[in-house]
Amino acid sequence: MKARSHHEDEQHLTEQLGATGLRLTPQRQQVYDVLRHKRDHPTAEEVFIRAKKTMPEISHATVYNCLDALVKSGLARQVTLDRGATRYCPNMHEHGHFHCDACGTVFDVDLPAQAMPLPKGFKAEHFDIAIHGVCPDCDQKK
Repeated sequence: MKARSHHEDEQHLTEQLGATGLRLTPQRQQVYDVLRHKRDHPTAEEVFIRAKKTMPEISHATVYNCLDALVKSGLARQVTLDRGATRYCPNMHEHGHFHCDACGTVFDVDLPAQAMPLPKGFKAEHFDIAIHGVCPDCDQKK
């Protein structure tokens, strides 16, 4: 899949937000850029810390509102693992997540379209699958 140019990315962001009645603001752009720059499934607090480096005036409330707008617009998804803080993922293709229990890192995992057999007549529209274990780096440290 070809990466979008900055202009195409901004246009996509504007269109997705506009479809839900929202407009692109510098703060929403900044929060989205944080999610897309390092795809490590950050928490809202981590997004805030990263966004503040480039936009010092951004507040916690603004980051939470921007994340909410991105989720509602289909530009990001919430990832909840056990009882931990909600994390955010800009990968909107159906996929699962692998959570390293040793270091806490969350990785995207491609899964087949039909990840598991469903009872007759059932149709999956979305799935949330989290696999827990140890990533290769942590496994080598053992």
